[in-house]
Amino acid sequence: MDELQIGNVSIAVTKKNIKNMYIRVLPPDGKVQITAPHSAGDDAIRMFAVSRISWIKKQRANFAAQARQTKRQYVTGESYYVWGRRYRLDVQYSNVRNEVSLTGGHLILQVRPESTPEQRERVLNDWYREQLKSKLPEVIQKCEQVVGVHASEWKVKNMRTKWGTCNIDRKRIWINLQLAKKTPECLAYVVTHELVHLLERNHNELFQKYMDAFFPEWRVVKETLNQQMLDYMSE
Repeated sequence: MDELQIGNVSIAVTKKNIKNMYIRVLPPDGKVQITAPHSAGDDAIRMFAVSRISWIKKQRANFAAQARQTKRQYVTGESYYVWGRRYRLDVQYSNVRNEVSLTGGHLILQVRPESTPEQRERVLNDWYREQLKSKLPEVIQKCEQVVGVHASEWKVKNMRTKWGTCNIDRKRIWINLQLAKKTPECLAYVVTHELVHLLERNHNELFQKYMDAFFPEWRVVKETLNQQMLDYMSE
């Protein structure tokens, strides 16, 4: 069973070599995912999903209530966020080079006059990637010292549904490019969260105890992250 339907809720089902079932409602769109042991039967998975349906609907309602930015045109006057601060986009034209900079309350995007919205998006996303990569080493080092584990590799990826993800077996961690738009505390929370997965695979009571020990304010920061404006991302 790859997918389960409970009323109007579609749930993706993945089986792994684990002992317990767990369920996640993923930002920003509220997609639902169940991860279950290989030994779990379809009936057991369905019963587990039914028992959590009220919680699922509550989580999806929270995501639906979040403010979302409209589809970008990358023109002067649009608002963009950098490390949680709002900036007004100022598009300037040049045939010399593409460039992005911050001046006061303005985010300056220098591009060619004939550039398309898609090309401007790539220029800006490349800049956001640089901003995130410049902060990550220091944040990672601090968080690894606190958690007491070391990831073998870190990568930045523009993701629709996850702030971060971890390949536990390879100790490889991906961080969402969109975190360069959120407050620095959100980045520290996500880094810590993914590192804790190297100690505990599941989001269970032990995982929460680790988070309480290593990042005591994690619940507050998680709530802050989920309340911040989400970017429009095309399919």
